[in-house]
Amino acid sequence: MPGARRSVIVGNPVLSPSGARRGSSVSAPGSSSGRLHLEAWHRARLDPDFAEERALWLRGFRHVAGIDEVGRGCLAGPVTAAAVILPPGWTPSGLRDSKLLKPGDRRRLDAEIREHAVAWSIAFVSPQLIDRINILQATLLASTLAAARLPIRPDALLLDAVALPEVPLHQRVLVSADRLCASVAAASVIAKVARDSLMEDYDALYPGYNFAGNKGYAAPEHLAGLAELGLSPIHRLSFAPCRNREQMDLWEDLPAEASLDE
Repeated sequence: MPGARRSVIVGNPVLSPSGARRGSSVSAPGSSSGRLHLEAWHRARLDPDFAEERALWLRGFRHVAGIDEVGRGCLAGPVTAAAVILPPGWTPSGLRDSKLLKPGDRRRLDAEIREHAVAWSIAFVSPQLIDRINILQATLLASTLAAARLPIRPDALLLDAVALPEVPLHQRVLVSADRLCASVAAASVIAKVARDSLMEDYDALYPGYNFAGNKGYAAPEHLAGLAELGLSPIHRLSFAPCRNREQMDLWEDLPAEASLDE
C-alpha cells in the first residue's frame, strides 16, 4: 500500500463561462438561512463527481472514504460526522452537498447511500464534550471516530478543509469537498439526515425551542425559547448565546442522550 501522507489544500479552479454567469448564492434548504453564499469558483461545481476518488484509485488506494460533518455552528445538540466509501462509478441520482437539498431528497439519498455504499459510518460528539474540548476539537474527534468505525478500513480519506492529525492514512484535503467529491457529498447527506432525526427526537423531549425546525441553529424561535425557558440539557454552554444562562428546573430530571460519544 502506498505510504500515508497528506496533500495540500487545493486552490481555486478556473470558472467555466456558464459558471461565471451564475449568481452568488443558491437555495440551500439545509442551511440556517435557507441560502448559501458561493465563492466565484464554487458556482461551476454544484454536482460532485469521482475525479478526486479516481485519481486516488489510480495510485493504488482501493478504498477511498469521504468524510463530512454537520452541526458545528449550532447552539444545541451534537456535532455529527459521517464517513462513506462508495463503489467506483456509482452515485445516486441528484447527489449534492446536503445543504443544497430539500429534506425529502436528502432522505431518499440517505436510504440509497446506506444500501449501496461499500461502507458507511456515523459518529456523534455530545454538547457536554464540545464544551470541554471546544468545537474544533469535537469536530476532529467526530470525523476521526467516523473513519475508525467504518467496517472496511479505508486506504485514503477525502476531507472538507480540515485534516485529521491522529489518523495515519493518506489524506486529501479540499476546499468545499462536499461540492466536489461524490463520497464527501454522500457523507454530508447521511450525517445531516442522522443529526436532523436526532434533533427532531430532542424536540419532543425539550419543547419550546423548535429543534425539529431549526435543528439547533440560532433561529429566532430558538433564541426566543432560550429567553423564555433557559437552557436545556443539550445546549452548548460554551457558545455565546448560551453562556451565562441558567438551566430551568423544568429540565433537571431529563439528562441529554447518554448514547452520544463522550
